[in-house]
Amino acid sequence: MEDLNRLKIVLVEKKKTSKWLAEELGKNPSTVSKWCTNVSQPDLQTLHNIATLLNVDVRMLIVPNEIIICQ
Repeated sequence: MEDLNRLKIVLVEKKKTSKWLAEELGKNPSTVSKWCTNVSQPDLQTLHNIATLLNVDVRMLIVPNEIIICQ
């Protein structure tokens, strides 16, 4: 399975834990753990809430796609 989010990386960069995030969001810690390991993904509203809590642009939480330019 391909990684779709960078949540685990951003949490480390911000010196926060998945337990902290789960508490802030009112989510089960196992749910947040699944997001951090890319087993499952948060919905868009939750992703926006996470970005707000971590004070980052939501795009920082998503693994970018390669840009392919056809000529």
